[in-house]
Amino acid sequence: MRTYELMYVVDPRVPEDEAIALSDSIKELVKTSGGTITKDEAWGRRKLAYPINKQNEGRYFLIYAHTLSDKGVNFGAVEHRLEQNDKVLRYLTVRTDGDIQRAKGKVTADLAAGIVPVVAVEEAPAPAPVVEE
Repeated sequence: MRTYELMYVVDPRVPEDEAIALSDSIKELVKTSGGTITKDEAWGRRKLAYPINKQNEGRYFLIYAHTLSDKGVNFGAVEHRLEQNDKVLRYLTVRTDGDIQRAKGKVTADLAAGIVPVVAVEEAPAPAPVVEE
């Protein structure tokens, strides 16, 4: 199974009903590309880290998708649609299961080689002494 996160930022000047319709069309495109939507979030208007097209705010949308096959989702079509749409300021697609598998593989390889990971543990501060008067 492969899991993905797709986040995109829509121009804040776009009316809310048009932004929701755009989100629905993107979700439908993900489904037709071979994915299953597990969760979607509309974060609303948020301040951008830097201006994009002279805009300081944007409407954030986040889609979590997965596929049961190892082939994955064809995000090329989805990203092409987002690229061609003038209402979308930025987008980012991240495959989230690969990082977890690589991390598990590294830990397994280290343990097989006899390398034991050291975990730093912070000690709680000692209680203050009680002074009786």
